[in-house]
Amino acid sequence: MSAQPEQPEQDRRQQAPPALVRVAGALVALEGTIAVVVAIVLIVRAVLGQDQSATSGYGTAAWFIVLGGAVLAGGVALLLGYRWGRAIAIVAQVLLLPVVWALLTDSDQPVWGSLLGVVVVATLGLLFSGPTTAWMAELYERD
Repeated sequence: MSAQPEQPEQDRRQQAPPALVRVAGALVALEGTIAVVVAIVLIVRAVLGQDQSATSGYGTAAWFIVLGGAVLAGGVALLLGYRWGRAIAIVAQVLLLPVVWALLTDSDQPVWGSLLGVVVVATLGLLFSGPTTAWMAELYERD
């Protein structure tokens, strides 16, 4: 028996991701970018004293930077063909479903809720599509 040497990451990716993965990656990266922009706006508002409590503004901004940065990283990973980005993207979409529901019902923001709902459901569809699943399984195929 001969042990196979560890393959570099480029070889493990094997082939470029399907177009559906890249579209999902672009949508997830857009979500992450929006979250980071919101964090920047919250920081500016806190610095200018427009929030009731500076701690609240900075704390919320930190939360948006951490989560938005992770979502942005997952989207970029999918765009570049790294499979680990799919897990982050799926978790982000599942966590956004209650936000969609809240926007559609309690918040009286049906336009924003509908728009976000379309993006979330479309992204989940892309992430669970046949070509995406086959691309994910490719890494585990044996010769």
